[in-house]
Amino acid sequence: MSEKKNGGFFQNLKQDLPASIVVFLVAVPLCLGIALASGAPLFSGVIAGIVGGIVVGVVSGSQLGVSGPAAGLAVIVLAAISELGSFELFLTAVVISGVIQIILGFAKAGIIGYYFPSSVIKGMLSGIGIIIILKQIPHAFGYDKDFEGSLAFVQADGHNTFTELYHMFGALSPGAVIITLLSMLVLILWEQPFIKKLKATNIIQGPLVVVILGIVLNLVFSGFSQFSLKPEQVVAIPVAESLSGFFGQFTFPDFSQIFSGQVWIIGATIAVVASLETLLCLEATDKLDPQKRITPVNLELKAQGIGNILSGLIGGLPITQVIVRSSTNIQSGGRTKLSAIFHGVILLVSAMAIPKLLNLIPLASLAAILFVVGYKLAKPVVFKQMYNLGVSHFAPFMVTIVGIIFTDLLIGIVMGLVVAVMYILYNNFKKPFLFEHGEHLKDGVLRLELAEDVTFINKASILNTLSKIPNESKVVIDASKCINIDQDVIEIINEFETGAEFRDIEVEIIKRKRRGVKNQHKLIESALNMSN
Repeated sequence: MSEKKNGGFFQNLKQDLPASIVVFLVAVPLCLGIALASGAPLFSGVIAGIVGGIVVGVVSGSQLGVSGPAAGLAVIVLAAISELGSFELFLTAVVISGVIQIILGFAKAGIIGYYFPSSVIKGMLSGIGIIIILKQIPHAFGYDKDFEGSLAFVQADGHNTFTELYHMFGALSPGAVIITLLSMLVLILWEQPFIKKLKATNIIQGPLVVVILGIVLNLVFSGFSQFSLKPEQVVAIPVAESLSGFFGQFTFPDFSQIFSGQVWIIGATIAVVASLETLLCLEATDKLDPQKRITPVNLELKAQGIGNILSGLIGGLPITQVIVRSSTNIQSGGRTKLSAIFHGVILLVSAMAIPKLLNLIPLASLAAILFVVGYKLAKPVVFKQMYNLGVSHFAPFMVTIVGIIFTDLLIGIVMGLVVAVMYILYNNFKKPFLFEHGEHLKDGVLRLELAEDVTFINKASILNTLSKIPNESKVVIDASKCINIDQDVIEIINEFETGAEFRDIEVEIIKRKRRGVKNQHKLIESALNMSN
C-alpha cells in the first residue's frame, strides 16, 4: 500500500515515535557494549547507531528493520584493529566494506537471503530470544562483567553463558534486583487489557515508564550505600563538556595504506559477514512484520553499504541490520521506517545534549525490557507449532536454537542450515519420480514418471531404483513432463538402457516435451510493465 493511500508519510507518527524511543533506550547500551567488546572507542558505537538509524533508515526499503553495530562483528573488529595496528586504518577497511556491499547490491547478491529455510529463520528468532534472556539475567542481578549485546557462548570475561549465571550469585546487588523486579511488574501490568484501555498507555510505552522509574530509583538509592548502583551498573555514554568536544570524538580514516592487501582482506571479510547478518535479520524481520511486507534485498545491501562508508568516514563501527533492535521496534508498535530514523535522531540529540541524564539509566531497567523482548521471540507456542509441522521442520529449528545458544549466531544458523539441507536431500532421494503401485504395474509393466526438475541430487535414488529392476521385465521411463533434467541423470538412463540389452529388459523411454523455461521473474515484470 502506498504512502498516499496510507494518508501520508507521517500518518503512523503516533505509533512510530513511541516505538523509536523504546528502540533508542535499548540501542544505547548495545552500541556502547559492542564498542567495548570490539576494542574500539566507546563513541564509535554511538556513531554507528546514529548512522544506522538515520542514513540506512532513509535509504533502506525495510519498514521495520533497525541497523547499527552488531555483536556478531565484535570479534572480527577486535582482531582487525590489533592486526592493522590502529583504529584509523581499520576505519579504511570499514569504508572498503561499504563499497563492496554496494557492488554486491548491484550484482543482485541479496537473493541469497531467500534461500534460508523458514525453520532455520524461526529457530534463529527463538534462539536469540533465549540468548537475550540468559544474557540479561546477570545484568538484572547487578553482575555486569559481560558486555551488553553479547550473543556468544564463550565470553570475554572467561565465563560462558551458563557459568555466568553461577558467578552472579557471588555479586548480587540489592538495588539492581529491586529495580528489576519493579520494572518487570510495570511491564507485565502494561500488557494487561485494563491498562491498555487507558488512552495514555497508547502514547507512553511501558519501557519508557520503566526507564524513568529506574532513573528515579537510582537517584534515591544513591543516598543509601547498601542499595546504590556502581558505575558499571548504569549506562556509560562518553560525556563532552562542549559542542566542539562532542565533534572532537569523531575519528577519520587513515587512507595512507588504502591499497594494502591486508586492509582489503579485512574490508571484504566485514562486507561478507555484515551482508549475511543483514540478510538473515531482514528475512526474520519480514516474518515478524504484522503487515508481511517484503523488503527489497538488493536495495538493503546498497543501503548498508552507504551506511558503512559514512560510518567508516566519521569514526563508526561496521553496521548491519540487527534483530534485537528490529524486534524491539516491532513489539513496541513501530509501523514504518520513521521509527528507525527517529531512533537515530534521538540518539544523536541525546548524545549531544543530555549524556549525563542517559548515564543515570540502570542496566537492570534495560534488562527487564529485554526480558520481554526475548520472551516474545521465544514463546512456547512457537515450539509447539514447529513440532506439529513434523521432524523435517522441527529438527533444523531446534538445531539452530541449540547452535546459537552454545556457539554464536552465524555458526548456529549454519548448523541449522546443514540439517535442513540433509532433509531436503533425503526427500529428493525419495521423490525423483512418481510411482504408484496400482497404476504403474499394470500388465506387468513398471512405469517411472520423472518429476519436472530432476537434478544431480536425484542421481543416487534413480540409480538405486534402476539397479533393482529384475531381469526379463519391461520398464517405461516417462520423461514427458520434465522441464529440466541434469546431464548426470541422462547418462544414468542411457547407461541403464545399454545394460538392459544384456539383462533381457525391455526399455521404453518417453522423451520430454519441453526443455527448460524462460526466466519467469522477468516475464512477470514485463507483463506488469505492459499493463501499466
